[in-house]
Amino acid sequence: MKERVSVAVLGAGNRGREAYGKYIREHSGVIRAVAIAEPAQDKRRLFAREHHISPENIFASWEELLKREKMADGLIIATPDTMHVEPALRAIAKGYKILLEKPIAPELEVTLHLARIAREGNSQILVAHVLRYTNFYRELKRLLDEQVIGEIRLVDHIENIGYYHFAHSYVRGNWRNTEVAAPIILAKSCHDLDLLYWLLGKECLELSSQASLEYFTASRQPEGAAERCLDCSIEQECPYSACKVYLTENTGWPASVISSDQSYQGRYQALQKGPYGRCVYQSDNNVPEVQTIRMRFSGNIEVNFALTAFSSQINRTSKFFGSRGEIRADFENNLIELDRFGRSREQIKVAAALGGHGGGDTGLMDHFVKMLQGQAAIEGMTTIKASVESQLKSPGLKAELLVWIV
Repeated sequence: MKERVSVAVLGAGNRGREAYGKYIREHSGVIRAVAIAEPAQDKRRLFAREHHISPENIFASWEELLKREKMADGLIIATPDTMHVEPALRAIAKGYKILLEKPIAPELEVTLHLARIAREGNSQILVAHVLRYTNFYRELKRLLDEQVIGEIRLVDHIENIGYYHFAHSYVRGNWRNTEVAAPIILAKSCHDLDLLYWLLGKECLELSSQASLEYFTASRQPEGAAERCLDCSIEQECPYSACKVYLTENTGWPASVISSDQSYQGRYQALQKGPYGRCVYQSDNNVPEVQTIRMRFSGNIEVNFALTAFSSQINRTSKFFGSRGEIRADFENNLIELDRFGRSREQIKVAAALGGHGGGDTGLMDHFVKMLQGQAAIEGMTTIKASVESQLKSPGLKAELLVWIV
């Protein structure tokens, strides 16, 4: 039996506590959390209580934790987008093996600097591109690698973010403004760009992108709307109403994000005072709600990618057009349709593993545990080297300006 490994965690939010923390609790025989750093007192106390962390290993900042001598086998960095690299650099110096939440960083220079330091120190860093670890995309990659539809000539890939998800995260939430978070193409769609790079196994040679923010602006606020949904006379007519999203019987995501107090009163108070109660037309958001990217990969493979806020489902859909057939992939429904020219259509229903992101969160953590146990050479791992490659072939947008392309 493999040894039980230990981790320290930076950040007790949606990823640190609800995704990785949940895995740790459910796999306590192989992994345990021994330290937590989180600036929000309520989140910090909740994580510490759930994982029975000793008082001396509870910190209000990642700086305090990383001033201490190494206290665990690994470190999970689940801090905000702009706070990934500095703790990672400190952790490398301490000798931690690292699970780093994506994106690596909003800036090219900073990303390359971390990759260089990691390489020079022979450090092991796993980046949280969780979709590579799903049964669904592994099956899709198998089909493409086996060239069941011949040579790929065209790919259409759409990320349907979901109307309430976009309003939650990119209008009201932590990723609403590029002054405090990575641009959406990195914060959200680096998953998709990483997938395309990995699935095709080709190099992106050129790309162009367009993005726009038209709807979630003050000029689009309907007559009679208030600054907060709780005070709004037309709230019942609005699909983006915070009351509809957060004041229901569901206390899981996204309601779990707005307050540590998940009672109705706790969530109500959060909407009275916090950013999640604001009208979607009266926020400080600057994130594009629609973005398209046209790419050309080696072998003259044409790829179109689009993200949209305006979808009923939260889903990713892909179409691959090859010389001998086509594939349609529906991630949310775990369905792959295979049409080989001159043959009957085949439907492949892929069994999803348990855990968020179609089982990808679980798959990622399984691999991280193996890495901590010394099994370094694991097929499919999203090492920092592989992840930097995918980010280097992706456009990073700050507001509406292209800031780096390689």
